[in-house]
Amino acid sequence: MAVAAKQQNTDFQLPPLPADVEVTPVRTSADRTAFIRITYSIYEGDPNFVPHLEMERRDFMDPRKHPFFEFGEVEFFLARRAGKVVGRIAAVNNPRYNEFQGTNVGFFGLFECVNDVGVARALFETAAGWLRARGFTSVLGPMSYSTNGEVGLLIDGFTTPPAVMTTYNPPWYAALIEANGFTKAKDLYAWELSASTPPPEKVARIAEKIRQREGVTVRPLNMKEFDAEVARVKTMYNSAWEKNWGFVPMTEHEFDHLAREMKQLVRSELALVAEVKGEPVGFALTIPDANEALKVANGRLTTFGLPIGLAKLLIASRRIRRLRLVLLGTVEGYRRRGLDAILYLDTLNKARELGYEGGEISWTLEDNHLVNRAIESMGGKRSKTYRVYEMPL
Repeated sequence: MAVAAKQQNTDFQLPPLPADVEVTPVRTSADRTAFIRITYSIYEGDPNFVPHLEMERRDFMDPRKHPFFEFGEVEFFLARRAGKVVGRIAAVNNPRYNEFQGTNVGFFGLFECVNDVGVARALFETAAGWLRARGFTSVLGPMSYSTNGEVGLLIDGFTTPPAVMTTYNPPWYAALIEANGFTKAKDLYAWELSASTPPPEKVARIAEKIRQREGVTVRPLNMKEFDAEVARVKTMYNSAWEKNWGFVPMTEHEFDHLAREMKQLVRSELALVAEVKGEPVGFALTIPDANEALKVANGRLTTFGLPIGLAKLLIASRRIRRLRLVLLGTVEGYRRRGLDAILYLDTLNKARELGYEGGEISWTLEDNHLVNRAIESMGGKRSKTYRVYEMPL
């Protein structure tokens, strides 16, 4: 039990469970709406908060529409005090993760809470009970279902908005989580890189030598053959990331679902495939930071039936000047051969040519020293840290 394990440390005590807080599973449409809209009160007045589109969040929670539910299980919970929603959490059973990693781990995610350790305790105890009932021996999170979604709690870098498809939370969340018995499992880094700063001459020279020596060609994604390209990238993705901490291969439906969602964001010039003798061996995906546009929609595409949010979104999307490098990897047999430097350089040059100011590279593992040093050598500066927590059950 998590409580017993933590109480062995005489300096640590879990906060008391509040008698006036009720935690119940999401069962109705009104519950789902409350689950989604609690963010508006939690982040009221926060200039860096970017709400998800409500229609996207409903689909994300819908077992009929999201492919995770084909094999996984999620229970969504709401915490109420005197009838007012004061927190939420999701408990997640991801059997594919445990099969691939050889673990017995449950997950929590989608955590939002008022600044009250007792309310947080009620949420975590409820989620932990759900996971214990399924036989899990530890819990990991926050994760939006898996490492293929939004991962980690922001613990530094609160002065700037989140990049698209990354997490954001109030600074006090770390204290709420740690007060309830969680400890660090892994930190993830985000890096800021300006497109106006040329890469070091030595890095560019070495990358060009590798390009010639290995016979590497880099081409943009062919959007006219999108499905075929997705199939190639899918194979590379599951090969390139299989040894990463927390990795779990996507199913065919998961990958296709994500590809469809991202298609509207992709600029082919910034989705690069590295090939050797016609064989795809590496891939880099950089997308415009749609959060710059999503912020003006404030979570809703329509107001009183009028497409006001959609109009704002479309107008703002034309002004996006930042990017996020989401994926960059090479398949087994081509790692540590400099292909990543070629992909970084080609992405940077193309971003500059297209008029982008720069953006974020995220995320990387804290102990992936090779990749982190490579980013630093290109002029990247660490800008944010996300933490994944763990706790025995």
